[in-house]
Amino acid sequence: MNFEADPLYHVMEATWPPAAVLTCGKWTIREGQGGGKRVSAATANGPVQSQDLEAAERAMQVLGQTPLFILRAGETDLDALLDQAGYDVIDPVHLFQCPIATLATERPPKVSIFDLWEPLHIQYDIWQAGGTGPPRWAIMARVKGAKTSLFGRWNNRPAATGFVAVHNRIAMVHAVEVLAHQRGQKVATWLMRAAAFWAADQGASQIAVLCTKANYAANGLYSSMGMQLSGFYHYRIQKEAYYEPQKWRHRPRSAHG
Repeated sequence: MNFEADPLYHVMEATWPPAAVLTCGKWTIREGQGGGKRVSAATANGPVQSQDLEAAERAMQVLGQTPLFILRAGETDLDALLDQAGYDVIDPVHLFQCPIATLATERPPKVSIFDLWEPLHIQYDIWQAGGTGPPRWAIMARVKGAKTSLFGRWNNRPAATGFVAVHNRIAMVHAVEVLAHQRGQKVATWLMRAAAFWAADQGASQIAVLCTKANYAANGLYSSMGMQLSGFYHYRIQKEAYYEPQKWRHRPRSAHG
């Protein structure tokens, strides 16, 4: 499987887009502007060799970004190449997907989940508390097409927020955050069901979400709701390298503890 063959990769990028996308030789380079790995990682546009790596590395460093690559299903040769070049695996990610009808079975309790664009100030506060700050808010703002935020209230208090957008009739949910004191009460479940009902109104037929492999709670939630594991990817990053104009330097491992 590769990027062109799997529509979920396209949906992921369309509903959580980088600030800019550039072609550099055999690579696609993404400018993330601090929005995280998903919008900053480079991808190969075909077979590459070790001598092709430098072009991608320099292009990312010119943007002020640490060299970072995303490895999708089937890209075993590139994965091995990066491993040999000293790149470490970081953040394996699972992609879940199911028909809209699987989640749109029961509407949330009244006045518990709201869909609205633009988000309320309290939603930004919730995102900020969970580590989703202004660079990621900018990602949501630049999404084209159908999109909305989801705001959850529980026990008559703010509880959760999330973001959902549609591309090619597939809705993808991002940035789900539930306040710590509101967890364990199925708030995220109702948030996902609300996302499905909203997406159905936009003409979507499928709904998808992604989460890191290490997030056992989220993986368990999506599986329990009937979503199927339908894809995966991971990143490789050269943690010890940093860039100075016209030259590479390598920090000793002890500098990173």
